[in-house]
Amino acid sequence: MLVIPDAWLERWKGRDIFDHLFAIDGRVYREREGRKTVRFSINDKYYFGKFHRGIGWKEIIRDALQLRLPVTSARNEWQAIKRLNQLDINTARLVGYGKKGWNPARLQSFVVTEELADSISLEDLCTDWPYSPPSYTLKRALIMEVAGIARALHENGLNHRDFYICHFLLDIPEGKDNIDPQRLYLHLIDLHRVQMRHRTPTRWRVKDIGGLYYSSMNIGLTTRDLLRFIRIYRNKPLKETLKEDGFFWRRVKKKGEALYREGVRKNRINR
Repeated sequence: MLVIPDAWLERWKGRDIFDHLFAIDGRVYREREGRKTVRFSINDKYYFGKFHRGIGWKEIIRDALQLRLPVTSARNEWQAIKRLNQLDINTARLVGYGKKGWNPARLQSFVVTEELADSISLEDLCTDWPYSPPSYTLKRALIMEVAGIARALHENGLNHRDFYICHFLLDIPEGKDNIDPQRLYLHLIDLHRVQMRHRTPTRWRVKDIGGLYYSSMNIGLTTRDLLRFIRIYRNKPLKETLKEDGFFWRRVKKKGEALYREGVRKNRINR
């Protein structure tokens, strides 16, 4: 399976496309366990490529023993991108993808997307909020946008599995000090672990929203902000969701706090 722009096929005519892409020059952003993420350019336009060489049976078995679904190829990411496009959830634009081989431990696969230029992650955008709060309208708009994306995912059978604010990229064509709350364009990225079903199980909803809660604990959100998220995410009156879904929200809080404690512990170990 191979899907790339016709111009690339013509440009690399006579070459093995997989060998060429896997060896392409660029800045390596991440490399581990048979996977590599590279930023590269073609004709002065930048792209991100995620290249999988197979993770080996050792990791597949380890994930299975830990009851985790192993990511054996880039196929999951390109399918997730297509599904988000169907749901009108913004993400990086898909440019090409491919898969070669049959052995799940040694599959060669890739996905290429356009670079999201002039953007900033919500983690970076919000890092100074405790000391330099944003306008009320901007914070409200961002919370509503994130909650709407979370609801759209979970109501359509998807869950992200790495649902942290660092994986939301906001377009800032005029710079981060000139964001128009009425014209937000927020992208959800890093989709390689997304799960897709007819219905999202509650445990995976809890994991996603708990991860979002954990990753936003230190950005100065108020109780009012959190309640706004709850109302938008459940898409019903606040009193109603607090009454009917109280057990769910207690589980979310417990999950987020557990992740926070684990993050603190790892930071202490790594010092």
